[in-house]
Amino acid sequence: MEDYKKNGVGENEKEIVFSQAVKAGKRIYYIDVKKNRKDEMYLSITESKKIVSGEGDDASVSFEKHKIFLYREDFEKFATSLKQAIDFVVAEQGEYQPRQFEAPVPEKENNDLKIDIEF
Repeated sequence: MEDYKKNGVGENEKEIVFSQAVKAGKRIYYIDVKKNRKDEMYLSITESKKIVSGEGDDASVSFEKHKIFLYREDFEKFATSLKQAIDFVVAEQGEYQPRQFEAPVPEKENNDLKIDIEF
């Protein structure tokens, strides 16, 4: 959770005055508060999904992005509808239970340092 102002704002870019990232598996959600030219603030919500094409040395990584812009006059309606949708899911399927992950158990502890560098 990071609070910052973006330096070197280009003509097409808006000033970011607050930013928060939510990491969720292969996705990251960015919630940015931006200012337009009139110094009015709005939300920019971006979903960034990592896409890996190919395998091994031929693999390439790209990011698929989707954005929505939420303006101040719509905050209350949006928040109400989002809460209603979440309440509906909870009523139909119960409270969300986070998955339990087990940490991998190391096979053998080895304190030898090995470096393999190819040029």
